[in-house]
Amino acid sequence: MFNSTQVSYFILSTYSDTKDLKSLYFIITMSLYVFIMLSNLLLIVVICLHRSLHEPMYIFLCSLFVNELFGSTGLFPFLLVQILSDSHTVSAPLCFLQIFCVYSYVCVEYLNLAIMSYDRYLAICYPLQYNTHMTAKKVAMLIGAAWLFPLFAIVVLISLSAPLQLCGNILNKVFCGNYAIVKLACFDTRVNNIYGLLYTVISVIIPLFLILYTYMKILKVCYSGSKQTRQKAVSTCTPHLASLLNFSFGCCFQILQSRLDMSLPSALDILLSLYFLTCQPLFNPLLYGLKLPKVYNICKHLMCGGV
Repeated sequence: MFNSTQVSYFILSTYSDTKDLKSLYFIITMSLYVFIMLSNLLLIVVICLHRSLHEPMYIFLCSLFVNELFGSTGLFPFLLVQILSDSHTVSAPLCFLQIFCVYSYVCVEYLNLAIMSYDRYLAICYPLQYNTHMTAKKVAMLIGAAWLFPLFAIVVLISLSAPLQLCGNILNKVFCGNYAIVKLACFDTRVNNIYGLLYTVISVIIPLFLILYTYMKILKVCYSGSKQTRQKAVSTCTPHLASLLNFSFGCCFQILQSRLDMSLPSALDILLSLYFLTCQPLFNPLLYGLKLPKVYNICKHLMCGGV
């Protein structure tokens, strides 16, 4: 019987079925990580070095790509170590550090997507007043808020979870999750559950509703506007909507899987658990790099040896 205590390490039981394919999983994971790092870094460098891209839309994109690097670095090195390891244990401090990185990444991602939808709303619905509304100061404030609020919110979340007395240390997860740890607590966790629900509403539900509201407004303007207005909206909003749907699918599944204890085959559970943390940083550079003509043309010029 596991006594009530503050555990010093956790065991990730999901990795127990991966021994026979350890090398294959390591190669696939390493390849994904390298591609994510190189593709996101390329677009960050392109946006930073080319003055023609020093516009609010591309600055928000740069913030999005930086967040992809942050989230991937919080996940992939950990996965690589666990794949090669035989014990699949992780110390409590490292586990909470990963929770901080992954949860911050999710919140920053949604806030960045919400800010980008607001930017497109102003550009399409109020084109003549756009430069007045979206000033350099406002851009800096929005990006600052998108990064500082999640960092503060996650610190509070972890400060509520870290002191809990636990009756076990086995996490049926691929990576550390806050709610998975809370479920191991021996005593009342109402405060943790209430704050976790509040955090989910503020970091996921509210930004999602704001994005949907702005796009309803954009669609209304597009249907009543000229053909040129509709083409502009489609070219700039399609990548954003695709990114939003991709991320929301993975994120909502992860929330439901954690809260409802859904029973799935091990391989499918691992795949879906990692979906929103791998596909978003993997596909965002492709979505925005290929769909936004300015970014695509500059990247094409660089790849062909241009200066």
